[in-house]
Parts: sequence; C-alpha cells; structure tokens
Amino acid sequence: QLQLVESGGGSVQAGGSLTLSCTASGYTYNMYMGWFRQAPGKEREGVAAIITGSGRIYYVDSVKGRFTISQDNAKSTVYLQMYNLKPGDTAMYYCAAKRFLGSGFWREEEYNYWGQGTQVTVSS
Repeated sequence: QLQLVESGGGSVQAGGSLTLSCTASGYTYNMYMGWFRQAPGKEREGVAAIITGSGRIYYVDSVKGRFTISQDNAKSTVYLQMYNLKPGDTAMYYCAAKRFLGSGFWREEEYNYWGQGTQVTVSS
C-alpha cells in the first residue's frame, strides 16, 4: 500500500514562494503523480502532474510559469515549487498517485493514493 505524506505548507504574503514536498513510502517508479488543491467552498482541482518514469510534466494554465513540479526518485519525493503566490492560490494542497493514465491527469477520482494535505495560505 502506497502512502503519501505532504509537507511544506505555510502562510506567505502575495508574491512569496513555498515549496511543497510529497514523500512516498513504496514503489513509485513510472507512476502518475499529481498535486491537487481545494479552496474553501470549491471543488478540488489538479494543478501539476509528473510521470515519475519519464519525468514528463504537466500544468494547468492558472499555474504555468509560477509553479514547478519536480522529482527526486532516490528520495521517492515529488516537489511543487510555487512562486509569485497569489491569494487565489490559498487552498489545501494534496499529493496523489495512480499507476495508469486513464483519462488524463486532472480527474481526481482516478487517483488511488492520497496524502493528508498541507495548507497554503497567501495573504494580500
């Protein structure tokens, strides 16, 4: 059973930066791993994804140029570096993983494994 643990959330002012980490216990090679977020009163949305085998990465338009997803396979860790944060980025951020592509990267119901989440709060 794969377990995911996020860390690195916190409170920053607009324009600031944070780096989130997602460390997996278990085999993660060639998996699809994504970062999702859920703001109060809103549905959870995917923001970035990576294929751990090839290293290919994907972003939603709202974070392109501001967020960077990366991996350290030796540490079984996926990172989400977030720059130029905006109040609209305030949300609980979750790491998720699945073994098959399915319909793509952004359908949360296709992800089998989830972390507990880490809160990111951006003040203006």
